[in-house]
Amino acid sequence: MNLQLYALPGNEERARALAQALHGRCAVELAGCVLHRFPDGETLVRVQPPRPGAHAVLLCSLDGADAKTVPLLAAAATLRELGAARVGLVAPYLAYMRQDRRFAPGQAFSARLYAELLSSRFDWLLTVDPHLHRIHDLAEIYTARTSVLHAAPRLADWIRAHVERPLVIGPDGESAQWADDVAARAGAPVVVVDKQRNGDRDVSATIPDLSPYPDRQPVLLDDIVSTGRTLVASLEHLRAAGRPAAACVVVHGLFAGDALTALRAAGATRIACADTTAAVDGVERIALDAELADALLELAGGEGDGR
Repeated sequence: MNLQLYALPGNEERARALAQALHGRCAVELAGCVLHRFPDGETLVRVQPPRPGAHAVLLCSLDGADAKTVPLLAAAATLRELGAARVGLVAPYLAYMRQDRRFAPGQAFSARLYAELLSSRFDWLLTVDPHLHRIHDLAEIYTARTSVLHAAPRLADWIRAHVERPLVIGPDGESAQWADDVAARAGAPVVVVDKQRNGDRDVSATIPDLSPYPDRQPVLLDDIVSTGRTLVASLEHLRAAGRPAAACVVVHGLFAGDALTALRAAGATRIACADTTAAVDGVERIALDAELADALLELAGGEGDGR
């Protein structure tokens, strides 16, 4: 199998790490992908033409998806037009998963619409822990083949290595099973927050009784940090209860607006994220390159000929 890796701007480090992890396991090459933005905001995409019969893989984490999606689709279409046998996408963070139904009349069902866009241009998609709630499997909305990498083992490794006698605190009842998994891998007890969201930045949280765990260090766990208000509410509750300051461990660190400042002000001792989005100063990184390389090789190698 011949793989050519095309990194959209901001994903070059990931491409190099994947190429290194894949070296010796298949023929792999880093290929060029250049964007030029015109003064009117439009984008011209130029890709290195693929080798005949090559499997082209675009790398693009989809935080800030509105600015990235048109160039991404243009790159995929151009690669196929220029002769790529298959075109795949590695998007460690997958956008537009939260709007997973029509919550009010006239709203767009964004998760499904975005899935249709990506499925129209890619043969397969590899991502990390998409925000699944009412949609239980990506195959419900994606017609492209999909594979999901779970970050729980690496999050648990980080907790074991950096937190003495941890107590894992899950973000809400919907994530209880995920929090249980991370806690079990970390050898830690777990409790789950009772969360009430009243708006994008208005979140209240009630943490269950922690008196059975007097000598445990709290570790707040979440899949996505956007505004950070879910974690802030939990941190404030812990502080009001006289509990030790907590570490925050998440999969996807978006840190919109003043999220990082708010988390630190609320008392977060350490903040660690899987490396699914760009690095942020002061946020520790949990690497997933080896796992992504394994999943990529399995997904790309499992494809048959033809679309």
